[in-house]
Amino acid sequence: MDAVKAHYDAIIVGSGFGGSVMAYRLAEAGLRVCLLERGRAYPPGSFPRSPYGMRRNFWDPSEGMYGLFNLWSFKGLGGVVSAGLGGGSLIYANVLLRKDEKTFIHEDLGNGGYESWPVTREDLDPHYDEVERMMAVQRYPLEHAPYSSTAKTLAMKLAAERLGRSADWQLPPLAVTFGNPGDTPVPGEPIREAHPNLHGRTRTTCRLCGECDIGCNFGSKNTLDYTYLSAAKRHGAELRTRAEVKSFWPGDGGGFVVQYVDHSEAREGERPEVSSELLPRVTLTADRLVLSAGTFGTTFLLLKNKEHFPALSAKLGTRFCGNGDLLGFLLKCMDSASGTRRPRVLDGGFGPVITSALHFRGEEEGGTGRGYYVEDAGYPEFLNWLYEGADQLALFKRGARLAGRLAMGWLGLIRDSDVSEEIANVLGDCTGSATSLPLLAMGRDIPNGHMELTKEGMLDIDWRMKDSSEYFRRVKQSMKDIAKSLEGKLVHNPLGLFSRVITVHPLGGCPMGRAPEEGVVDANGEVFGHPGLYVADGAVMPGPTGPNPSLTIAALADRFAEHLLAGRSRSVPTAHARGDVEAPTPEAVPPA
Repeated sequence: MDAVKAHYDAIIVGSGFGGSVMAYRLAEAGLRVCLLERGRAYPPGSFPRSPYGMRRNFWDPSEGMYGLFNLWSFKGLGGVVSAGLGGGSLIYANVLLRKDEKTFIHEDLGNGGYESWPVTREDLDPHYDEVERMMAVQRYPLEHAPYSSTAKTLAMKLAAERLGRSADWQLPPLAVTFGNPGDTPVPGEPIREAHPNLHGRTRTTCRLCGECDIGCNFGSKNTLDYTYLSAAKRHGAELRTRAEVKSFWPGDGGGFVVQYVDHSEAREGERPEVSSELLPRVTLTADRLVLSAGTFGTTFLLLKNKEHFPALSAKLGTRFCGNGDLLGFLLKCMDSASGTRRPRVLDGGFGPVITSALHFRGEEEGGTGRGYYVEDAGYPEFLNWLYEGADQLALFKRGARLAGRLAMGWLGLIRDSDVSEEIANVLGDCTGSATSLPLLAMGRDIPNGHMELTKEGMLDIDWRMKDSSEYFRRVKQSMKDIAKSLEGKLVHNPLGLFSRVITVHPLGGCPMGRAPEEGVVDANGEVFGHPGLYVADGAVMPGPTGPNPSLTIAALADRFAEHLLAGRSRSVPTAHARGDVEAPTPEAVPPA
């Protein structure tokens, strides 16, 4: 084992909605905190946009790739998560909705699913309040120009009205700065910050470019690096990037030992000469250890290191779900309101990714089945160009007509020298992209998935879409109803033909419970049987949140931090208490 480099009151693994909140709360209370994040920092302007840059923008150190996106593929589903300082906040769509009060249930759901929440909405409300304050939430300012002409938002509102669901449509709280407090929202204005952010860079208000999910290059998103992590750093927390945790175990005298691989000297595009398992490791110790590496990351790490934690609950790896995620596409929407049928422009590239949400309430709230949300989904403008260029034959024919027209002019066969219209016609009518829009659904599927390691030591998940077939049937029908109300058609994610979904909200694996027979951690995030070991991320969810889970993850982490701080006076013998390790030296965030 390498020599111990430093000791801390708490080490936090991961910088997503759980880890960032924990880092801030613990550092604010005066604890010596070290946060370890496998990815790098992303200041404004550093997110790739070119095809060449995006080609390397994935996380796979074994192939020399240290980028933002980490994609997982299992038999029943795929998953998209992030590697970077700020975790999933770097690529999420900014929505911060609270879990509905009546969905904190204790039920046997059938199909092997069991959902039991050891906390209530009342328990979480003060923490929701605090997270919303820290994340500086704003709603999409539809009452102001140019926001008032956002076609996709108005279309979703119209769909809700036509379906008799106006009361269930909303502009949800977003972690986006559209305008400085007290000012009229204006795109592209400098954001006034009370304290410099950890990047030391100027941010601007939302430019409505639809690039939220591939990293905001303007700093308009109030991502965790600008909010919780900047605050944690001001309070003395040490933030180490490109630090991929591999192993951890209880220390001989108490506390925990953590080892990570330091990728800070790795060169993009160059494969390491040896397996990452054989690379040198940095060793740290701490009184308490918080795992916040995300549902996939945290569960994988605990499964891989569970031999060191014999008291771990047998529920490790259980209650997995994808928060009911489902993707659909509105195509060729039309508008007959004027008596003349014409294309309904949705303009998906204008605005942030999500602006509005339509809630289909579950049985607990007076509806039927298990509830869900359907939200509009914008996208970067370059996708419209890809869409319009996909029909190569039509594009070739239009180009050939232009070439013929130019040739006739050069030969003097046509006197009209203005070819503006002809060049415009090469683009076609462009209504295909203009009248199309993705729809994102999420809700309460059955949390009956099981996570385990393969013989090769890789993460595997046994989850079946068919076990939640009634839920997905209802979601698909609602999407079809929205499409019909907008006089368009719905195309489902083609992976659905293979009974697969793509989730951006994986949850479970280390579920909360009232006892070890029910969960891996208690209602305060502390692992049963292992005092001082915490889990604070989506892995603790004993079931789906329903709406986007980021706010609930952060609120739970805020609650867990209070418990950890309240119990820090307990006697926990540590290596630091024995005086045989050196004190930590704060380090700045490595440059991007």
